[in-house]
Amino acid sequence: MDKTILIIEDDAEINNMLKILLEQNGYGTISAYSGTEGVLVHNAEISLILLDLMLPGKSGEEIIRELKQKHNVPIIVMSAIHDVSKKVDLFSLGADDYVTKPFHNDELLARISARLRTNPDSIADTIAYKNILLNKNDFTVSCKGVPIELSKHEFELLKLLMENPARTCTKSMIYDTVWDYENSADDNTLNVHISKLRKKLRVPDPETEYIETVWGIGYRLKK
Repeated sequence: MDKTILIIEDDAEINNMLKILLEQNGYGTISAYSGTEGVLVHNAEISLILLDLMLPGKSGEEIIRELKQKHNVPIIVMSAIHDVSKKVDLFSLGADDYVTKPFHNDELLARISARLRTNPDSIADTIAYKNILLNKNDFTVSCKGVPIELSKHEFELLKLLMENPARTCTKSMIYDTVWDYENSADDNTLNVHISKLRKKLRVPDPETEYIETVWGIGYRLKK
């Protein structure tokens, strides 16, 4: 089994126990003992992450966002928290599964196996930028874990910007891609859609400006 699992757990004894369990079952492992270290060592070789929720420093919620933005693989949260609403919040932020401590080893292995069998295309269907998660497969968008309702053109416009985070999307590129050469697309239509997108993203995240105007050319994601 050629899969590497990143274990982010600050309790050295539990971390080592998980490492032994996983390696005995054919997985490669990388251990981290804080959320910050976990984000630093997370890379394209990682197939799945086991994340302890109660870590020193950054909150588990922050770590989930940062891990997903760096390299989007399944995250199984491990925690003694039983609060259902808390679990729902974690799923909204991007966690893929949740196992309550103390857990049985067989249950954990079964959950890992199930997540690794998930169609990899479903992972590629999700794009992240800062606090935004966009799923191209089910047409959903969330910001800081809060679902955002977008129209078809608003969704396609945000998707285009997020698929091209390092470039400016020109107006003609946007018209061709988002409006598919529709005659109704013009500068005023585009400005209205950009304004609506900005307002909707500002509701869950008022401190972050996501879209900037490149005057006379088009729009791009703000770094």
